[in-house]
Amino acid sequence: MSEASVRTFFAANAPDIAIIDQGVSTATVLEAAQALGVEPARIAKTLSLRVGETVALVCTRGDARLHNAKAKAALGAKPRMLGADEVEAITGHPVGGVCPFGLATPLPVYCDISLQAFATVFPAAGSRTSSVELSPARLAQLTDATWIDICTLPETVE
Repeated sequence: MSEASVRTFFAANAPDIAIIDQGVSTATVLEAAQALGVEPARIAKTLSLRVGETVALVCTRGDARLHNAKAKAALGAKPRMLGADEVEAITGHPVGGVCPFGLATPLPVYCDISLQAFATVFPAAGSRTSSVELSPARLAQLTDATWIDICTLPETVE
């Protein structure tokens, strides 16, 4: 799975989007921002969450943090992060390369409105060294994501 499944996904759904393989780790927001030469906020991190009995993915900007009360209100229950083994088993992607494309298991995808501050963002592409660049609107469209407001930004931390 992993990067190969992401390549297959883009070949079928968005052949105009190229996978960027940096050849160095982009597994963390800071590593990805440094490798791509962009501010950390433009890295679209994908969180794997268990919400009640459901597993869902949430894409948010790199410097945002989950706001527990907002997340519980929007998702209907308090979300819990999945463990690394469970993430890879369910998504088909290793931690550090998790993205909402080419998933091993169909999952609901949510995009936090914090992504909308940018013309383009950089989500991972199924491996710890690859990513793609696309607009937040295109990210949501390709993944059939629902827009939600469940994060806080550094300047608005409560």
